[in-house]
Amino acid sequence: MKEKKDAVFSGERAEFAAKDTKYISCTFEDGESPLKHSEGIVTESCDFKWKYPFWYSRDISAKDCTFHEMARAGVWYSRGIRFEKVKYIAPKGFRRCEGLSLDDVCFPFAEETLWQCRDVTLSNIRAAGDYFGMNCENVQAESLELDGNYGFDGAKNLTIKNSRLISKDIFWNSENVTCENCVISGEYLGWNSKNLRLVNCGIESVQGLCFVDGLYMRGCTLDGLTLGFEYCSAVDVVTQGHIGSVKNPISGMIKAGSIGDIILEPMRVNVCRTNIIVDKK
Repeated sequence: MKEKKDAVFSGERAEFAAKDTKYISCTFEDGESPLKHSEGIVTESCDFKWKYPFWYSRDISAKDCTFHEMARAGVWYSRGIRFEKVKYIAPKGFRRCEGLSLDDVCFPFAEETLWQCRDVTLSNIRAAGDYFGMNCENVQAESLELDGNYGFDGAKNLTIKNSRLISKDIFWNSENVTCENCVISGEYLGWNSKNLRLVNCGIESVQGLCFVDGLYMRGCTLDGLTLGFEYCSAVDVVTQGHIGSVKNPISGMIKAGSIGDIILEPMRVNVCRTNIIVDKK
């Protein structure tokens, strides 16, 4: 593997189609697509300061690097990506990538980041921005801190553990999502989703968990939930805590320590298809 150290690159496509090269303490200044169509690239302690650094790339890694604000749309259409201890300041960070591993990465401006990516592993991630993780598939996340609305819209086959998610409308239109030991806070959680599984989670949501086909919950708290489970089918919910109100679930079972109001309208749903159990009034 070739090695380049302490170099400064500028101009469009400065290292276009580079192969089997290690860059140490290098700076990629102005100039679009410096490493477009690259393969077998290792970067350590490098600064990326302009647009589109990695497009159509294969087998790339970055460690202790910074992607600055103008390194927009930084990693698109690429495969085999490993980022560790990276500060990723630019928006629109990853799109249509496959085989992506991110560990200890900070996204302070994560708008439109991680879109339509497949086979993704996330660990120790801090992200602030709307529409993070849209339409991703096959995602494993651990210790994710997300602060941004509309997270993981349209995601499929997603597992999140030991994480904190502050996100209005998170998991909308998603399919096969599991959250374990998470804190989830946001309005309208999980609408229009399919196969949503929540285990040992602390949930803060106003009118969340509606229009879900296949909702499983165990060991969760539902602070402030009102008008929950509206038009949900195949509901399987057990909590020892309190639910503010339940409105017109389509089918399944809801068991809670207490429920403030139960709203069942026979003209809208078949009330016989849902079993609601309250341990105490």
